[in-house]
Amino acid sequence: MTKHQYSCEKCNSTEYKTGEIRTTGSGLSRFLNLQNQKFTAISCDKCGYTDLFRTDGGGVGNIFDVLTN
Repeated sequence: MTKHQYSCEKCNSTEYKTGEIRTTGSGLSRFLNLQNQKFTAISCDKCGYTDLFRTDGGGVGNIFDVLTN
């Protein structure tokens, strides 16, 4: 796994953590609680500043959401 170079916009730290969040969209997906909006989060270890980047959602995650609602 390749580690990418990172520099925080707020404090210039180079240490970070990554994570993922999913959210519902609007309309029918919101009513059915289908979390079809997927984002990758990169957070600075020093100050906590976080950037969100949209990634492709859908697939197995949506099927699992429907089955668990």
